[in-house]
Amino acid sequence: MESINPATGEQIESYDEHTESDIDDALDRASETFEEWRETSFAHRQTLMENAADVLRENEEKYASLMTEEMGKPIEQARSEVEKCAWVCEYYAETAEEHLQDEVIGTQSDASAFVSYEPLGPVLAVMPWNFPFWQVFRFVAPNLCAGNVGLLKHASNVPGCALAIEEVLEEAGFPEGAFTTLLAGSDKMNDVIDDRRVKAVTLTGSEPAGRAVAKRAGENLKKTVLELGGSDPFVVLDDAHVAETAEKAAKGRLQNSGQSCIAAKRFIVHTDVYDEFVEQFVEEMDSWTVGDPSEEDTQVGPQAREDLLEDLHEQVEGTIDAGAECRLGGEPLDREGAFYPPTVLVDVPTDAPAATEETFGPAAAVFEVDSEEEALELANDTSFGLGASVWTSDLERGEQFARGFEAGCCFVNEVVKSDPRVPFGGIEDSGYGRELSEHGIREFVNRKTVWVQHGLGGDVE
Repeated sequence: MESINPATGEQIESYDEHTESDIDDALDRASETFEEWRETSFAHRQTLMENAADVLRENEEKYASLMTEEMGKPIEQARSEVEKCAWVCEYYAETAEEHLQDEVIGTQSDASAFVSYEPLGPVLAVMPWNFPFWQVFRFVAPNLCAGNVGLLKHASNVPGCALAIEEVLEEAGFPEGAFTTLLAGSDKMNDVIDDRRVKAVTLTGSEPAGRAVAKRAGENLKKTVLELGGSDPFVVLDDAHVAETAEKAAKGRLQNSGQSCIAAKRFIVHTDVYDEFVEQFVEEMDSWTVGDPSEEDTQVGPQAREDLLEDLHEQVEGTIDAGAECRLGGEPLDREGAFYPPTVLVDVPTDAPAATEETFGPAAAVFEVDSEEEALELANDTSFGLGASVWTSDLERGEQFARGFEAGCCFVNEVVKSDPRVPFGGIEDSGYGRELSEHGIREFVNRKTVWVQHGLGGDVE
């Protein structure tokens, strides 16, 4: 297993993959550790999770540089990712006990009942490369705080990040087996999912990968949470503040070099402000600095792998062939590394690749519509349903419009983002289940009903 610097194409390091015997040993340790870990107090888990936040912050530059080197994330954004991981650790350290307290249910005068939220056991997490720390920690923090233990199969191009996360939790004081990185290819995961020691599976990644994991887990009657791709609409209504909206639109498309499932991808603009928006949007996209991701002023780094750049360019060319006009970018940069420039495609046909597929890179598709009704119809004309945003000077109008989105995360006058305090996830081809908030920590627990009948075994005070 190799890690390759996408900015240079050079190999960083190679790693020996875990054998079947290594994986079996890891499953044994996870299962054994769970039996002890599930009995620990919330106070103890809180202390260790707060320790993890401290370890992350104390080593921010080290972990940020690792992300930048392995997958090309601009260094400033990589630092922000480390800080966000510390935040989610602190959030669940503070709230896990509250989120999982027994829920008393009214029944009848001679009985009482409550729901107890109890851990399931070892949970397998299959995670992507684009946010190599955050995607894992938003799984780790709630699950370890809930009393589960974790097994990580990370993307094969970020093995250094996978091992670093294991290091963070070890330094924080979590016991061996509470979190284990499996350096193994996807071909070994079916056996892991089949194994009775693994109780549930979560995956963040592509739609095909999600379907494969869901099918395998379903055959084993195991709970899954899937956060898959997106083709998020960014709707600009006729009363939007165009200059501010265009600036936010560029941020929504170019964050993480465009490699985000919740990046704005389809820009749906009312005809009354279309020309003005396109002009300012192109200017904003063109103003972002593309370059070496280790440089402080770089805003757009390389695509994480050469094959991903090729896939994106094929979508851009297919969209232009379908009738779209390219106003900016549209060709890979003639330089070392997997660099693709900010790209703006306008007058995009609704059946073009950029309209019907997820574009995972810095390419924006712009559509013109004549009415609010047409905007909502086009926004929902997708098989995906992860995030969506609407931009307007009328907040009541924006909220009403957002209610019409067919998506899991809907924003008014803000780019789509994840936040530990609110649930995150999608519908349709974007997956199911929720991460973060109280909803996320309750995904992988046994919601156990306990009914107590009074009067048969003694008095109840």
